[in-house]
Amino acid sequence: QVHLAESGGGLVQAGGSLSVSCTASGRTFSSRTMGWFRQAPGKEREFVSAISWSGDSTDYADSVKGRFTISRDNTKNTVYLQMNSLKPEDTAVYYCAAGRRWGTMATMKTELFYDYWGQGTQVTVSS
Repeated sequence: QVHLAESGGGLVQAGGSLSVSCTASGRTFSSRTMGWFRQAPGKEREFVSAISWSGDSTDYADSVKGRFTISRDNTKNTVYLQMNSLKPEDTAVYYCAAGRRWGTMATMKTELFYDYWGQGTQVTVSS
């Protein structure tokens, strides 16, 4: 069983930066792909970014590429999402998710790849 807890959300002005983090319990964090998803009001949850268990591979949604950076520290059981140049359309609840060790980049973008989910943290970007 893996328990995920996000933190670091908040309110920021457009163009600003914010970092969210997700800390996992359990001993399997370092062997799992980690992902970030988000859900805006009235919209379906969507993929934001993923990082492989080793941290060697990352992937991003086109909408955040070049602005967001995912990273992980396996010694701290924590995955991070650094968000720069934020836009009002980035406003959403951000969820971290723990997935399987292996997968293709295509499958890492799907919710079915992930076994455990956090409760989410609100990120609001004002215009």
